[in-house]
Amino acid sequence: MTVLDVRKVGDPVLRRVAEPVTTFDAELAALVRDLNDTLAAARGAGLAAPQIGVGLRVFAINPDLPGNERRLDHLVNPGLDFPDDEEQDGPEGCLSIPGIYLDTRRRMNVAARGFTKDGDPVQVVGAGLLARCIQHETDHLDGVLFIDRQDPRGQERILATLREAAWADARIRTSPH
Repeated sequence: MTVLDVRKVGDPVLRRVAEPVTTFDAELAALVRDLNDTLAAARGAGLAAPQIGVGLRVFAINPDLPGNERRLDHLVNPGLDFPDDEEQDGPEGCLSIPGIYLDTRRRMNVAARGFTKDGDPVQVVGAGLLARCIQHETDHLDGVLFIDRQDPRGQERILATLREAAWADARIRTSPH
């Protein structure tokens, strides 16, 4: 079991767009194992490769999330489709931003497609928390943090709070996206 350090807001890797995976090999399988081990140790809902310092389009999700009938635990090179315009507001946190939980607007339903670590095509349809998690982790792959989805005033308050956190990095900023 390999548990890696989770990068915190302010680390530049969290603001970079991750590269697509082009090789499905033992190295990718090890990355997925590390993501799942780290996610389990942190007791989170999801974890994206940039959060452990790897700039690839891969994320792990908790297979026990409600609605995850396939028990999918990772997705490589995800793409998202939204079957409707229904939205949800709900609490959201992030392992890269410890101690901050904010209501965040997301789409209620998502159809995610991508690949397994073995290169097999896979699709998962989710609603509610599962949809929220998939969108949150996909945002990480695009260099976007959930605090970027707050209104500008809220972002400034959040950033001021984060800059005072013991673990904070002086480079904390909102996304240029």
